[in-house]
Amino acid sequence: MASIREIQGRIKSIEDTKKITNAMYLISSTKLRKARKDQENTSPYFTTVQQMIGRMFADLPELESPYVQKGEPKPSKKRGVLVITADKGLAGSYNHNVLKLALSHLEGDENPLLFVVGEVGRQYFRSRKVPVEQSFLYTAQNPTLDRAREIAGRLVEHYDNGDIDEVAIVYTRMKNSLAMETEFARLLPLSKDTFEKPDDVPQTLSSHTFEPSAEAAIQSIIPNYLTGYIYGALVESFCCEQNARMMAMSAANDNAEEILRDLNIQFNRVRQAIITQEITEVIGGAKALKSKGDAT
Repeated sequence: MASIREIQGRIKSIEDTKKITNAMYLISSTKLRKARKDQENTSPYFTTVQQMIGRMFADLPELESPYVQKGEPKPSKKRGVLVITADKGLAGSYNHNVLKLALSHLEGDENPLLFVVGEVGRQYFRSRKVPVEQSFLYTAQNPTLDRAREIAGRLVEHYDNGDIDEVAIVYTRMKNSLAMETEFARLLPLSKDTFEKPDDVPQTLSSHTFEPSAEAAIQSIIPNYLTGYIYGALVESFCCEQNARMMAMSAANDNAEEILRDLNIQFNRVRQAIITQEITEVIGGAKALKSKGDAT
């Protein structure tokens, strides 16, 4: 049986760890609220951009652009994949699920261009000798429009240069406050079927004049659309990371409470055994002295 000193040491160690996990829970909770507010403030603009593209596809069916898929989707010859992970762990299975889904889609690709957000993803692919085209540092913990615009610009640049013929993204989105889902989505080329024209917009764009052309208009809108999509994915992933860390820290706190209860019970039993032993020794000593006195 462990001594009182050993049990006290374990209790203190667990209490110190619990303070850390509780602090991490509170920090993640604050970051989650801020990220959700940022997303709510910016999403209306990008939703409008997406609706505009949907209107253009619906009212200009002959619209052609290198960013728009023609006919049935063709097998990709070389794909660029953006993988969004976290900069650190202690977030349950958050990073594992993203990397697992990314690898499953990369298996059939020959020499894909890999773009990584997050230190965990960068270290993971480097340890497995998977070449990374570019790693965007300081982005997972600080998702901003500038970061999203930079990433979108790099992806569009490779797409325009013909280095890749498809752009995809792997990230985590929140289904609700309790459930998260890892998602793989294609960003380029765009499919007209994925855009819906809002029913509450009666006017059409066919009567509008685009200068210099509708193709040039869609060409300028696409980077903004990609920026919005990537920014939304960065914020969603950041929210999911904080939510996963909150759940992991909450579970750690619950486990710490359970361990502390068991250790306190064990501590009381050991202390009771020591007190009982001391009382027994005192009684035994008293009896020995009495026996000695009677003998004399």
